[in-house]
Amino acid sequence: MDTFDYRKSAGLTTLTASISEFQYKKHCHEEYAVGVTLRGNQQFHLNGSLMTSGPGEIILFNPQQIHDGMSQEKSGIDYVMVYIDVELLADAAGGNEPLRFSTPVVRSRSLRRNILALANAVSGSREDALRSELLLSLTEHFHGVPRAAFPTKNDAVIRRAKDMILCGTDGGTTLKLKDICREISVPEYTFIRMFKAGTGISPYQYYLNCKIEKAKQIIQRSRDVYLAVAECGFVDLSHLNRHFKSRYGVTACDYMSSIP
Repeated sequence: MDTFDYRKSAGLTTLTASISEFQYKKHCHEEYAVGVTLRGNQQFHLNGSLMTSGPGEIILFNPQQIHDGMSQEKSGIDYVMVYIDVELLADAAGGNEPLRFSTPVVRSRSLRRNILALANAVSGSREDALRSELLLSLTEHFHGVPRAAFPTKNDAVIRRAKDMILCGTDGGTTLKLKDICREISVPEYTFIRMFKAGTGISPYQYYLNCKIEKAKQIIQRSRDVYLAVAECGFVDLSHLNRHFKSRYGVTACDYMSSIP
């Protein structure tokens, strides 16, 4: 049976998962996502390539980096992920230049120990001081992780479009692709190709992911799944639950139940 256990504390969220048949659809996270594969080999598509993380290997995702996820073997996989708010990681890093990982799978015993220690501290509701100390230690480990190259002009256009798509999710409005293309002065089909080439996902799928992310934030804040349905423009609760589960492995209702 596939299991997904979420725990949240002060800008940090942990996921302890064991999956076999379940597969994540293409999605992204607003936070940094760092994790450790504990058992089996998990695979994911990233930037047009199929990546594999085996036992003991570390996975590093940047915010808004499109990926999916699945088990390579029928026996399944066990893994732990820690999602770190962008501002929280920036504070821990001393306000330096934003971190961008260029290598999604790495090996490091010390980094692996640190990630698992931080995950245990969050899931075990340990003291704030301990979590802060472990997060600070984690940022120091990241100094040895390969960084991404300087962004190109297309990256800036895509980033602007992402901001507009995100703003367009307010109040459950529909995606106004023509308005976005007019604002960034790029023809519609050229923009779709550019966006998909740069992110691995279509503008509409990104828009849907933004709605799911916003629904998660509303649920965390209000403990009200029906408010998330209304404010994010889902047809009904089953519509939200279906899309929520494809991204997080649990329904919106189950996720709400996991929040302390």
